Amino acid sequence: MSTDIAQIDIRKLSLAELEEWFVAAGEKKFRAKQVYEWLWQKGAHDFDEMTNLSKALRDQLSTNFVIHAIVEDKVQHSDDGTIKSRYRLHDGHLIEAVLIPVVKDNRFTVCVSSQVGCSLACTFCATGRMKRIRNLDPGEIYDQVLMVGRQAEEKFGYPLTNIVYMGMGEPLLAYNNVLKSIEHITSPQGLHMSPKRITVSTAGIAKMIRKLADDDVKFNLALSLHAANDDKRDEIMPINEQNNLSVLMDSIEYFYQKTKNKISYEYIAFQRFNDSIDDAILLAKLCKRFPVKVNIIEYNPIDNAPFTKADADQIDRFAQFLRDRGVMITVRRSRGKDIDAACGQLANKE
Repeated sequence: MSTDIAQIDIRKLSLAELEEWFVAAGEKKFRAKQVYEWLWQKGAHDFDEMTNLSKALRDQLSTNFVIHAIVEDKVQHSDDGTIKSRYRLHDGHLIEAVLIPVVKDNRFTVCVSSQVGCSLACTFCATGRMKRIRNLDPGEIYDQVLMVGRQAEEKFGYPLTNIVYMGMGEPLLAYNNVLKSIEHITSPQGLHMSPKRITVSTAGIAKMIRKLADDDVKFNLALSLHAANDDKRDEIMPINEQNNLSVLMDSIEYFYQKTKNKISYEYIAFQRFNDSIDDAILLAKLCKRFPVKVNIIEYNPIDNAPFTKADADQIDRFAQFLRDRGVMITVRRSRGKDIDAACGQLANKE
């Protein structure tokens, strides 16, 4: 490996590549592990933080490399404890991450983004109005977990307990970077979080769900379902035209049979669109093939969207109908109603 790799992001290098660089630079090989720990265990964003390295070596690293850390740009605090953060990337683009606290259960979840923008154009989503600009690097995803984790510690005195890849972008269209970020988050050489506390959400890309299964991932899978028949799903989620419900159910069953990991359906309740008992009957049928939990979500409206949130009483009737048929249900009331809480809202302001 050549030492002429000036000013690339050092977090793009594996430990083996770092070791090779240090040896070629005339340094001890173990220095690479020290730097790697600073980057992925301690979350260093500046070489001068690496205090067990000599000043000369820190200067040499600064000459050859950069750390493309995300930078906090704006933070909104909701009365319910939700904290939404907008981050600026090294190239000027904006992304979001959200801290969702459930203090009574000591549960603190970060919702992270995986792309700048999104290409799927779901009609109810603010991010869907942004074109997809690029995938986030693994380090940029990792930084969201790191920085929101610090928010949780500072505000509530607790570490993060859960991570959901449900922010801006489609994680399975940033597949390699998402899996590499999870590797750093779960590795003993990284943040050492359990993969069972991580959920990756997809709008539904069947071949990539099968790839997750073949890659034997350890984290949980969520499908952004939102409608239990193809006509309605086609209307709100264009991705369904190439990945219809029959194909999706086959791929998710394959995932479950190979991994036995937890599966959930995310189901935003829209008034007079997908909240009827007839819709609940169709949804119940989709829940019979393999164990699945349904999260019914109160809609967080966005400007100029064709949908409004379903009535709370109707959501409760819908949920009870499913419970009576043995479906595991959680109703998630909207969080951050007094801030730009819907996915993509805050980033879309610029």
